[in-house]
Amino acid sequence: MSRYIPQVLGVGMLQMISVNNLKKSYGDFCAVNDISFAIQKGEILGFLGPNGAGKTSTINMMTGLSRATAGEIMIDGIDVKRETKKAQAIMGIVADESNLYNEMDGFENLCFCAALYGMPKSERESKAWQLLAQFRLKDAGKRPVKAYSKGMRRKLTIAAALMHAPQILFLDEPTSGIDVESSRQIREMIVELKHKGTTIFLSTHYIEEAERACDRIAFIAAGRIVASGSIPELMNSVSHGHTISLVTAKNAEAFVDELQSCFEASKVTIQSDHSLVMVSERRIALFPVMEFFHEKGIDIYEARELRPSLEDVFVKLTGIESSVLRKDKEMGKRQ
Repeated sequence: MSRYIPQVLGVGMLQMISVNNLKKSYGDFCAVNDISFAIQKGEILGFLGPNGAGKTSTINMMTGLSRATAGEIMIDGIDVKRETKKAQAIMGIVADESNLYNEMDGFENLCFCAALYGMPKSERESKAWQLLAQFRLKDAGKRPVKAYSKGMRRKLTIAAALMHAPQILFLDEPTSGIDVESSRQIREMIVELKHKGTTIFLSTHYIEEAERACDRIAFIAAGRIVASGSIPELMNSVSHGHTISLVTAKNAEAFVDELQSCFEASKVTIQSDHSLVMVSERRIALFPVMEFFHEKGIDIYEARELRPSLEDVFVKLTGIESSVLRKDKEMGKRQ
């Protein structure tokens, strides 16, 4: 069952994107199955799911590159189906495939993109150098794009989408397959754009990317949104129980069964580092546990509560193991 967490707009907040009952079918296959969500101005929404979940199909419909089978898409009050060109004029689109011209240099690529939006020559040249500097590509501005690394090409692609100062930026897997430093720079730029008021739709299968950059996250699996909300809201939306980790002075494996008998609602396991983990649906009081080990003559060096990660929440809500996303990530690096 989907877990939709309502997002209440504060005073002065504007809804920039509204998607209602969106569906995309290819013959008998339903790639996107009746999804709805909204994004407010200056917000980053992360669309998180494995490859094949429906992320790219959703972006293509929202940006007018593909026609929806059913449903409504409104971009700043513009119906994308009826007024596609008008909606696209306020968008910046970064697809998962590069749209750069290899024989042109970086500066020429940016100027060409700006010319498509009717920007005057002096304005587009000034903006091109500004963005090249911002994306740390100024020294490579006059080099042909075919000589760029994958990380440099990705940054230039994002810069090209920003030439006409779009109100809304669509990013489809912006850091897939690029080096760590370029990924970090792109995340920083995304957050900087948000602070300047740009509304951002970020499609990704990287949990850590969504967690670091996004205000809210929607989990998508098999074409359906199974949960959405801020990270704290998503954390609170599922029951993980309570977990504590104990580091003892000596191996406590011999006392696992007795400990579980004393704390009937808990499950006790010994980790590979010989630490002891207790999991319970109810909060575990530390003092009785400490007393148990004190009576056995075992000192406790460390006791701490373990909190669930966003990865744990994703697995529990979608039923998709995090190893699937890690496999997607490794495939992206090899491409």
